[in-house]
Amino acid sequence: MVKAVVGANWGDEGKGKITDMLAEKADIIVRFQGGANAGHTIVNNYGKFALHTLPSGVFYDHTTSIIGNGVALDIPRLFNEIKSVEEQGVPAPKILVSDRAQIVMSYHKNFDAYEEERLGGKSFGSTKSGIAPFYSDKYAKIGFQVSELFDEELLKEKVVRVADQKNVLLEHLYHKPLIDPDELLKELLEYKEMVAPYVCDVSLFLHNALKEGKEILLEGQLGSLKDPDHGIYPMVTSSSTLAAYGAIGAGIPPYEIKQIITVCKAYSSAVGAGAFVSEIFGEEADELRRRGGDGGEFGATTGRPRRMGWFDCVASKYGCRMQGTTDVAFTVLDVLGYLDEIPVCVGYEIDGEVTTEFPVTHLLEKAKPVLKTLPGWKQDIRGIKNYEDLPENCRKYIEFVEQEIGYPITMVSNGPGRDDIIYRNK
Repeated sequence: MVKAVVGANWGDEGKGKITDMLAEKADIIVRFQGGANAGHTIVNNYGKFALHTLPSGVFYDHTTSIIGNGVALDIPRLFNEIKSVEEQGVPAPKILVSDRAQIVMSYHKNFDAYEEERLGGKSFGSTKSGIAPFYSDKYAKIGFQVSELFDEELLKEKVVRVADQKNVLLEHLYHKPLIDPDELLKELLEYKEMVAPYVCDVSLFLHNALKEGKEILLEGQLGSLKDPDHGIYPMVTSSSTLAAYGAIGAGIPPYEIKQIITVCKAYSSAVGAGAFVSEIFGEEADELRRRGGDGGEFGATTGRPRRMGWFDCVASKYGCRMQGTTDVAFTVLDVLGYLDEIPVCVGYEIDGEVTTEFPVTHLLEKAKPVLKTLPGWKQDIRGIKNYEDLPENCRKYIEFVEQEIGYPITMVSNGPGRDDIIYRNK
């Protein structure tokens, strides 16, 4: 059986924790898209981790962790991440890398930084991890696939071709140092040494695992609103963040995905630019940011303070719909315990009309939040294991959100740890 863990919003919803938790009963965990541009923060009995490339199931010795073909593979980052989790006492994880994954090159990161610099005030707020240049090259068919590392003759010819193309831009658009094909070949051969022990025909491995009845978890990165087709374009990422893409990014049939667990935060946060209707500012935002997450709401990759907002029913309902949600995991609910009353965004006012459907970006830019205020519960809910034991106003908040978004909240996370979870039987 295949389950997907994906985000409903702008990313940062708490998918790492939910994946880490569900991985206990899984055999295989697959990262199926994105690169090292976003991090998943995990707190477990080994400590606190910010994973960028490794799947969030690497902490169990019975699991196999897979980097799928849809991932933007930064080989040195992966290599260093494996080393760093082992240094923190985690047993050496079993890792497989798809021979069809493509490689983030050092020049992708350079181009990312050069373009943000060139755009100045009109930049996209990139993490400068090389993601957009990487996916541009993949679809322009000038990327390097892992399998190509093992054909040195092909590489010798291809590095010249790629350098010629890139150097035109480096010389005339960015006025930066040119790429030397020999250096490029050296970089690729170093990557080959690092990745060789892990390379595998992942789709065949998963095909056989499914035949054997293995439990597979697909781990998505970011959330619905960062999808290049269905998100807040152009302030989106460069690979599909939807569960449907899990079939492509892992190399499995779409009908194998039976459960789609969409992670929603009990309030909103976002890293980077783009429309964010329920956003709050000033002291109100600072306090929520300070209390939020485990150690505050700061990006796991960049350390940037996240933008904060109240729960957005319009965006979350849309995000869940686009994912094909079967279950909602509602996270960081414990953070809201300090509030006397809690605003929730239940609609968008656009040009004098109120809508509860998520619009395209140019209309989103004009939207003003329609807020409804619910009473707070004013107590710490960490440590509570049963839904019935939650304060009444806390249950009312969950049930109100559930009704507004129209998808069942079956898991409630009330703390950062693996065991801080309440299951609801729907």
